[in-house]
Amino acid sequence: MTSLWLADRIETSPSSGTAEDLPGFADVVVAGAGITGLMTAVLLARAGRQVLVLEARTVGSCATGNTTAKISLLQGTQLSTISAKQDKNLAAAYLDGNRAGQNWVLSFCESAGVPVQREDAYTFAQSERGVAAARAEFEACRALGLPVTWEKHADVPFDYHGGTRLGEQAQFDPMPFLDALRAELLAGGGQLVEHTRVQHVSSSRHGLRLQVDGPRGRTDLRATQLVLATGIPVLDRGGYFARVKPKRSYCMAFDVPGEITRPMMISTDSPTRSLRYAPVNGSDLLLVGGAGHTVGREKHPTDGLAELESWTVRHFPGATRTHLWSAQDYAPVDELPYVGPILPENETIYVATGFNKWGMTNGAAAALALSGRLLGERPAWDRAFASWRTSELRGLTTALAANLSVGIHLAKGWITPTAYIGQQGVGEDGGVVSGPPWNLQAQCRVDGVEHRVSPVCPHLGGIVSWNDADRAWECPLHGSRFAPDGTLLEGPATRGLTPGS
Repeated sequence: MTSLWLADRIETSPSSGTAEDLPGFADVVVAGAGITGLMTAVLLARAGRQVLVLEARTVGSCATGNTTAKISLLQGTQLSTISAKQDKNLAAAYLDGNRAGQNWVLSFCESAGVPVQREDAYTFAQSERGVAAARAEFEACRALGLPVTWEKHADVPFDYHGGTRLGEQAQFDPMPFLDALRAELLAGGGQLVEHTRVQHVSSSRHGLRLQVDGPRGRTDLRATQLVLATGIPVLDRGGYFARVKPKRSYCMAFDVPGEITRPMMISTDSPTRSLRYAPVNGSDLLLVGGAGHTVGREKHPTDGLAELESWTVRHFPGATRTHLWSAQDYAPVDELPYVGPILPENETIYVATGFNKWGMTNGAAAALALSGRLLGERPAWDRAFASWRTSELRGLTTALAANLSVGIHLAKGWITPTAYIGQQGVGEDGGVVSGPPWNLQAQCRVDGVEHRVSPVCPHLGGIVSWNDADRAWECPLHGSRFAPDGTLLEGPATRGLTPGS
C-alpha cells in the first residue's frame, strides 16, 4: 500500500543527513518528521535553537504522508462531541488552536509556493439515522461562532439527508508542504536524520541521554530537551498508550469519468464515507476514505475495503481505482489532544498525540503549542491541548472501558491460537498465529515469501494478529504494527518482533 502522496514522488528539497551525521549533542531533539515534528523544528530553529530531527523511517512516511489532508475547522462531529464532554471554554480553545494551526499552514503554503485548493467542507447524513448527529454539529459550530449553514440538499450522486457546510476550507498534497518545511529547517542550520529511531531515554542532572538505533547500529547522544512527535509517544512514562485508542482507516483514489464531487465531505453515520478530490497531472482524482477499525481487532479488514470500493463504483459509474493506502490515528479518551510535558512539571520531554484523524490542523496547533512552551510564549488556547488536565477525569469511564477491552484482548491473544494447532501453514497470501501458549508462532506468506516470527509484541506482551489489507502484523492492545518479517513499522513498541524458528 502506497498513498497517492508518496507514490512516484520527486523530492525537491535538500536531502537529509545520514546516521554518520549524528552529533554527540543537540539542544533540542525532535523525534518524528511529520507535520508536528517538522513544523516544531522549524519554529524552534527560527528562534535560534539548535534542532536535530530524527525520523525512524522517512519524512512523512506515517500519518502525514497517508492522510486525506483536509485542512478544515469542520471536522466531522468533533466540535459537538467535545462540547458534550467539555465546558464551552475548552471547546472554544480547541477551535482557536485549530484555527491558529490552519492559518499557519495556509500562510506558510502561500509563502513557500505550496499548492492548496480552497473548497467547502460538509458534515452530512447519508441516512435518516445520521441527521441528528449532523444537526448537533451544526448547533455546536454555531454556538462557537463558526459561520456554518444547514444544507438540505447537495449536488452529489450518493444518498444525502442534510448536512452542515462550512465555506472556504482547504486541502492539499501534504508532501510538498513537508518538503518546504525540511528545506527551511536545513537552510536554517537544523539537522534531519532519517532511518534512525529513538529507543530509550534516560534523565540526569546533565540532561537527557538518548539511545537511538540506525543503519549502523545503536548509538548514544545527549540533548537538553526532547519532543516526541511520533503519532503515539515511544516512551511509556505518562501511560499515553492507555489514554488513546489506535484507529486504522483506509483511503482509495479513483479515476472517474465526468464530474466528481468538489467539496470535502464526511458522513456522520456508518459506514463512514470521507470524500475529496486531488489534482494530479492536470486532472482530478476522487479520494474516498472509510472502513476504519481499531488496530489489530478486525478479523478481515479487506471486507471493509471491498464494501467501500463497491459503494464508490456504484455511485460513480466507471470509477477505476488507482491507489489504496491506510493510516493510523489515535483517539483520546476525553476527545482533546495531549500536547505538552510527558509528565506534570517535566520540562525536558514533551509529547503530542490524540489528534483523532484531524492532524493537519491539530498537528499544526500542536507544533505552535510545543514551540511556544519551549520558547516561553504559550498561546492562550493551549489549555485545550494540555497533556495533563483535570477535565480528563470525565473520560475516566471511557478509559476504563478501553483498558478492560485491552485486558480481554491480551488474554484472548494467548489462549485463542491453540485452536490452530496442527494447521498446515497459511494460504498463498495470508498470516496466522498458531500453537499452544508456551510455543506460539506467527507465520505469513506475502508474494510467495514465507516469514515466521514470534507473535509477542515487545511493548507489553500482546499477541499480534494479521491485517489482510495492510499485510502486516498488528497488536490489538495499543496499536504497534510490524512488517511481515517482524520489522517495526510504528509504535509504541520500539523494536520489532523476534524472528521465529
